[in-house]
Amino acid sequence: MTQVLEFKLPDLGEGLTEAEIVRWLVEVGDVVAIDQPVVEVETAKAMVEVPCPYGGVVTARFGEEGTELPVGAPLLTVAVGSTAGELSADGAAEAESSGNVLVGYGTGAPAARRRRVRPEAVSAAGAVTVPVAESAPGAVAGAVPAAVPGEEPGPVAVISPLVRKLARQHDLDLRQLTGSGRDGLILRSDVESAIRAAASGTVESAPASAVPASSLASVAPSVARALAGERIPLRGVRGAVADKLARSRREIPDATCWVDADATELMAARAAMNGVDGPAAGPKVSVLALLARICTAALARFPELNSTVDLDAREIVRLPDVHLGFAAQTDRGLVVPVVRNAQDRNVESIGAEIGRLTEAARTGKLTPADLSGGTFTLNNYGVFGVDGSTPIINHPEAAMLGVGRIVAKPWVHQGELAVRQVVQLSLTFDHRVCDGGTAGGFLRYVADCVEQPALLLRTL
Repeated sequence: MTQVLEFKLPDLGEGLTEAEIVRWLVEVGDVVAIDQPVVEVETAKAMVEVPCPYGGVVTARFGEEGTELPVGAPLLTVAVGSTAGELSADGAAEAESSGNVLVGYGTGAPAARRRRVRPEAVSAAGAVTVPVAESAPGAVAGAVPAAVPGEEPGPVAVISPLVRKLARQHDLDLRQLTGSGRDGLILRSDVESAIRAAASGTVESAPASAVPASSLASVAPSVARALAGERIPLRGVRGAVADKLARSRREIPDATCWVDADATELMAARAAMNGVDGPAAGPKVSVLALLARICTAALARFPELNSTVDLDAREIVRLPDVHLGFAAQTDRGLVVPVVRNAQDRNVESIGAEIGRLTEAARTGKLTPADLSGGTFTLNNYGVFGVDGSTPIINHPEAAMLGVGRIVAKPWVHQGELAVRQVVQLSLTFDHRVCDGGTAGGFLRYVADCVEQPALLLRTL
């Protein structure tokens, strides 16, 4: 007996309430295995592949690429159970549900090859009543309820995500258009024609397409706005960053102090470590890993800066573990991966974890857990070729260390003018958790370790 099950957008954790569909990994009619990833979504934290807990035939998908869905909204429906031998016997159409929803927590069953089946293979027996977005013809017979007066009509005749995106950009109601394609399919030319008609105030005639007058009224204001400038939705990672930065500015009374430091000895120490051959050789050490280790040593001396403020209780909470975030710029925007328990790691361990997280950020594979729970942030804006900055604190943390570019400059060294490798360090801190003396002491210790890396031997 075939049964059609509805898979809803699961709770992805970390308090996330919505996600944007980035890319569908299956088509209607495909056979999927239990825990096979079916869609890639972007949350406010990261890009996540969502596996389906059912095995069977995909009968419908809900939402185009670029659509934002709340947690609990339908993602797709799957027909499970064998039907007259149409489904393969390799377990791809098992009726069981794994109950898992996140990648990495599945049953470990191998993903089945994507395979189309004839729509007739899926019967309507046991079908649930769900709204249909993209359904296989005849796949869920009788599963669509009749339209209720006053409610939105069914899905519009649009296949291309580009057409939907173009319509969204101009606030164009696709339901007001008559498509010129086969069976009334709305094409890109239909949307462009409506936009041009609204801009010129006339309706351009087409052999098989007409633009209702009601659509012009809805298009004209949007065209005027479009001419004034491009509108970019604040959602996903960019929206989350915007909300967090705005909250930080509202709640945190921050202050910044800075100092120039001679990094010549630090760079020489790094070169010496990376130049070792033989049994003593190890992974290459990055400047960021060295600076991160300096931060953990400084936070051990000045724990006030590894804290947060509980506004409801009006208390400063000093945190026992250092979860060190580092700012990373990606194609999707700024992200801050977190090296957990950095206080227990040496330079090699910190460097390895930074490398892993950086690669995951580059490929868009960071998980929400990788981006949450930081207690202190290291911001190496020197990679952009700038010397200084006054960054916004990563709420709800209490401080952020900024590092500018390391560049050759004239410097007085041992009483003589010399060319040295100089870096500017800045500390932005929450003035509620400490005074300037503590912040200055932290920054001075960091600068001393940069100028004399041997000081770190005390903490090894």
